[in-house]
Amino acid sequence: MPDAVFAHEPFIRLGIFAGVFLIIAMWELLGPRREQVIGRGVRWPSNLGVVVADTLLVRLVFPATAVGAALFAETHGWGLFNTLALPAWIGVLSSIILLDLAIYLQHVLFHAAPALWRLHRMHHADLEFDVTTGLRFHPIEIVLSMVIKLGVVAALGTPAISVLIFEALLNATSMFNHSNVRIPLGVDRVLRWLVVTPDMHRVHHSILPCETNSNFGFNLPWWDRLFGTYRAQPSRGHDAMTIGIEQFREPRELRLDRMLLQPFRGDASGYPLGQRDAEQ
Repeated sequence: MPDAVFAHEPFIRLGIFAGVFLIIAMWELLGPRREQVIGRGVRWPSNLGVVVADTLLVRLVFPATAVGAALFAETHGWGLFNTLALPAWIGVLSSIILLDLAIYLQHVLFHAAPALWRLHRMHHADLEFDVTTGLRFHPIEIVLSMVIKLGVVAALGTPAISVLIFEALLNATSMFNHSNVRIPLGVDRVLRWLVVTPDMHRVHHSILPCETNSNFGFNLPWWDRLFGTYRAQPSRGHDAMTIGIEQFREPRELRLDRMLLQPFRGDASGYPLGQRDAEQ
């Protein structure tokens, strides 16, 4: 791939982000899955404000993107795939799959460790579930995720094109699987073997700990089935289930300032991973 493509990586990703966001936002208007009690005017300014804060912080803290790290590793011969003589398409495909596995394991870790859950629970504290929920991550969590991602990319020697494709896919699928869109049940049943669907991931945003600690996948749905964290449906059904966590349920908690301070407030022991199979 020409170097010019990598040089314009931020603009490519921004274009994909904007296009997918607009398509899903319109889909949510035309075919919503659940009726939302709290409107977009209350939630979206703060959720999108977090996106701006995340982007600015990452650009400030990290001089290079994950694609830049992949190019640097390739130049210096670092990492697994830079030592293996594999056909290019196998290296690209394998890298994307392994990066997705790393994101799954990272997600489980952020639920298992109380200190990391303090950061991640801001994502779960949204009181509704739509396209902006897929963008709502605490800036400190984003920084830690970037550190992990850079380490994985360097260790694997991931081809730069794989990183670019994966980053675009992850961003798009995160918006899709958090979206409030209605998909026919038969289509969803087939589709969730290929990609994490909104109905599959909505279970993960249930207020019940046994459901919150299930369905960790963001892109590929296979890891949950493979590692025993898959749950097909919420026990109360998609229309009756409660979105969010027990903490931070007051409407004022949807303000940006309150969201950013959530990791430093309250107890963090309520959602240990061991509660996944607890009876409710």
